[in-house]
Amino acid sequence: MPTPLLITLVLCLTACLLRGQDPCHPPKPTGARSCGTLPRTPSPRRLNQPERKLARWKKHNFTGSMIEIYVFHFRTKDFRGLNLSSRMDAKSGGGRRFRHAMNFPAELMEGSRARGVEQELVCIYIHSPCIFQDAHNSSVLNDNVLGAFLQSGHVAGLSRPVEIQFWHNMVLDASNATCVFWQPGAGAGSTGSWSRKGCKTTHREGTVICHCDHLTYFAVLLLPAGALSPAQLASLTHITTIGCTLSAAATLCTLLLCCLSRQRLRDNTTRIHMNLLVALLLLNCSFLLSTPLAASAEGLCRVTAALLHTCLLCALAWMAAEAFHLLLLLVKVYNIYIQHYLLKLCLFAWGLPTLAVAAVFVFKRDTYGYHTISTSEGYRNVTMCWLTSLPAHYATLCYAGLILLFNVLVLGKVVMVLRRIRRQKGQARKDWATVLGLTCLLGTTWGLAFFSFGVFLVPQLYLFTILNTLQGLFVCLWYVTVHRRSKLGSVSNTSS
Repeated sequence: MPTPLLITLVLCLTACLLRGQDPCHPPKPTGARSCGTLPRTPSPRRLNQPERKLARWKKHNFTGSMIEIYVFHFRTKDFRGLNLSSRMDAKSGGGRRFRHAMNFPAELMEGSRARGVEQELVCIYIHSPCIFQDAHNSSVLNDNVLGAFLQSGHVAGLSRPVEIQFWHNMVLDASNATCVFWQPGAGAGSTGSWSRKGCKTTHREGTVICHCDHLTYFAVLLLPAGALSPAQLASLTHITTIGCTLSAAATLCTLLLCCLSRQRLRDNTTRIHMNLLVALLLLNCSFLLSTPLAASAEGLCRVTAALLHTCLLCALAWMAAEAFHLLLLLVKVYNIYIQHYLLKLCLFAWGLPTLAVAAVFVFKRDTYGYHTISTSEGYRNVTMCWLTSLPAHYATLCYAGLILLFNVLVLGKVVMVLRRIRRQKGQARKDWATVLGLTCLLGTTWGLAFFSFGVFLVPQLYLFTILNTLQGLFVCLWYVTVHRRSKLGSVSNTSS
């Protein structure tokens, strides 16, 4: 039986953890606080207090509804390993306590200098969602956290890892659950985070087995759907930066070449191409600025997010203008004439998106701001200036979906026409080259955004990122190739 003094100490330490007070100093009278109003994370100093305080109370353990603490004493030379496990015991309230187990190898003492000296191993089982809360309010399996500490000091880099088992009755695998440990924040007021460095995860039916090479607080982090690992997010960020930079440089060079040769800007087709290139150039530049400016003032970030949103809508509109112009060329009647044709396209592709974003920015400015792309581990996130409103995000998706649907229909019409006129040998290869060029020109690859689910998520993200960040480069190559063919054709006709 634990003594009343020990019980008082444990209850005091638990209250200190939950309320953020100094140990064993009674807090000021306040109202009851729910988990949602508790501090996000106790400081690292407070997290280390239970095992240090309780290790002094030799031969005593404590078992409560929210916390269980066990203190083991042994000599380093006699330690041959330790296995701990709990049963699936029924609670008084009708629920059931989920089982867990910890297996400590004999190598736990391999770094201990004092051989033969008595050591204290403190094991803590916490069943509460309120104590370990990161900045993203991540969820752990059954709200269970297991902690283990040696009173002699920090233990890390074990040759044989500690094994921690968590039982469950859920459908879990590597895509939605992973073993993590608690990494305290750097400063006294900073929040901590969950990390899986040094831990390996094994899934069995009804059990998640964690192998970690150090001692601290452990849990099984439940990953939200669509979460990326820090390595995947970093690689996608690098691909985006390189692709947008190449596309911006290519579109700028193409625009300069076309401005130097003014005779190319006489027909509407070339002028529409140039407007699309300008829109893609602005889109790439604003996207490259959205991440660095996320570290600036909120007002500047909102302006950057509105600019990025405008450029995206304008680029999509000019892709629709390309599709409409291509449709007119396919079904063109010789006496057709649209007055102020290019001016009307500019009003549609430049004016309407700019007017819509300006109205949203004036009347609901909080639609734009800081947007954080979180990873599965809750750290190494990427923050950019973008939409923060879910309705605005869905409205943009609907806008893009309608444009892409129209462009796909036009592209299908082009394929049908090409198949109809294909007669001579070798023409099929040229037709497919034309279709690929028009696919980039009409931006149909943006439709990959609608396949971001399930097993397609990660491959789709890489494919979407590569194709769409390099769209400006692909359009420039297609434009140069087409004009080179037309120039060679005109020279051959002149010579003949």
